[in-house]
Amino acid sequence: MSNFLAYPLETLPYVLVSILIAFTVHEWAHAFTALLFGDDTAKKEGRLSPNPFVHVDLIGLLMVILVGFGWAKPTPVNRFKLKKRRLGSILVSLAGPISNLLLAFIAMGIFMLLVSHDNAILTGAIWPNFFTIFIQLNLVLFVFNLIPFPPLDGYQIVLEFLPMRFREKIAPLEQYAFLIFLIIALTPLYNFTIGPIFRTVIPFFINSMTVFYQGIFF
Repeated sequence: MSNFLAYPLETLPYVLVSILIAFTVHEWAHAFTALLFGDDTAKKEGRLSPNPFVHVDLIGLLMVILVGFGWAKPTPVNRFKLKKRRLGSILVSLAGPISNLLLAFIAMGIFMLLVSHDNAILTGAIWPNFFTIFIQLNLVLFVFNLIPFPPLDGYQIVLEFLPMRFREKIAPLEQYAFLIFLIIALTPLYNFTIGPIFRTVIPFFINSMTVFYQGIFF
């Protein structure tokens, strides 16, 4: 059965817990930032909540298990209600990926603290495996969502800097974005497009955080 999954069966519980936390915090961060800038759309729809079941898309979660990437329910944002609309829109889009980077940073700190004290909690296989998966998944979400491709957060950020006439020209292409992304992610094109981004940026962040905490705890 594990041949049909993106992760080994023994690590699947860690993946599920990690992705539920990561998706929930990501979407909550969007909703909270939107509210700070005056848009209460997400709050009215019950998305300003720590409950993972209001954020998780079952098909998106299944895709994580099967192919290694997926999605949560998009947080509804009415960008016309935002104060300082352009700045608000950019910060709302950034809030989700940044929240995942912070989760990875905090988790790395906890893990390195435990390692520095040679804590017995790390003598088994559970916690090292969990922290490794939790940190990596959150970094993947951070990098992945900043790719400037619709409907990802990075695309919305880039869009705010484009002239309106250019936005109108590329808008019709958005309906094909998901299909194009599937082709890129699930074919050998991955190795020449987004694959090198992950293989470069994620190790950079892991190494940087490790060096940072080594300077504190060791």
